[in-house]
Amino acid sequence: MAALGRALRALRAGALRAGARGRSAGAAGAVALPRVPLGADPHEEEPMAVAQRKNPDYHGFSAEPDADVLNMRAVFFAGVSVAIVLGTVFLHYLPDYGLQQWARREAEIQIRERESRGVPLLDPNYYDPARLSLPRPQ
Repeated sequence: MAALGRALRALRAGALRAGARGRSAGAAGAVALPRVPLGADPHEEEPMAVAQRKNPDYHGFSAEPDADVLNMRAVFFAGVSVAIVLGTVFLHYLPDYGLQQWARREAEIQIRERESRGVPLLDPNYYDPARLSLPRPQ
């Protein structure tokens, strides 16, 4: 670790002696990297450009025009079909949002109980009037 620190200090000192002022400035005599990858011919075209010149309606699935269209249609048909089918199944099996189905079942149970007891479905006195403290009439 100490050797690494000494090496970094030496590099900084050498860069400052060479006239570099900031961290972004390279050392004197630094060589720029080539823009093309090493080993690539700079005059060779990209495969995508070649495929697009050969087939202007290139979709990115194959260099051959017929295979490209066939693969594109198969992928989109399968993707849309899967999205529609699985999306519908997913939405169907979602849990009871907002407890609407539960509230309906509970209301039906309450109605059956009140009808069997002979009590009206809606009581005009929601709260028991004997337990309410009301102001005196004037």
